[in-house]
Parts: sequence; structure tokens; C-alpha cells
Amino acid sequence: QLQLVESGGGLVQPGESLRLSCAASGIIFTRYIMGWYRQAPGKQRESVAVITAFRNTNYADSVKGRFTISRDNAKNTVYLQMNNLKPEDTAVYYCNARLPISTLGSWGQGTQVTISS
Repeated sequence: QLQLVESGGGLVQPGESLRLSCAASGIIFTRYIMGWYRQAPGKQRESVAVITAFRNTNYADSVKGRFTISRDNAKNTVYLQMNNLKPEDTAVYYCNARLPISTLGSWGQGTQVTISS
């Protein structure tokens, strides 16, 4: 059974950095497209960054140049390095795993990221 466990969220000040991790189990990790999404209060969940099995990446315009998604296939883990964080990055961040033929995939429980001075 697929399980995704996120970690690394927290409270930081503007301009600081955080690294989120998402450990996957119960799947053949290398077959999956992995993504990070976020949902701020009162807003819809949005895509932040996605990485394919071939390590092709795609980013939301709002995070380009600040966030980096990566994956370690040996550890079944995907990361999101977030630099120069802004208050508008405050949200619950969710990990997603989906096969290329799927449009939805599976979700982790989320990790809270709060940017505040």
C-alpha cells in the first residue's frame, strides 16, 4: 500500500530556507512522477513543483529560482529545497505520487510551512 510521509515543515522568517522531505513506501518509486503541492487558507491546492522518473522538472512561476525539487531513488524520497521564503509561501505542503497514466495520484498528510517575522 502506497504511503507518503512528509517532514521538514516549520516556522521561519522571510528570506530563510527550509527543506521538505517526502518518503514513499509501498511503490516502485522509480515509476512515479513525484510532486509538491500547497494549499493556503481559503485557497485551492496548487502545484509547486513536479519531477518525473527521468528527473525532468516543472515549477510554478511563483517559486522558480527559489525552490528546487529533487529525488533520491535509492531512498524512495523526494525533496523540496525552499530558499528565500516569502510570507506568501505559507501553506500546508503536500507530497503527491502518481503514475504517468494517472491524473490524480496519492497524497501525503501534509506539512505546515509558515513564513512570518
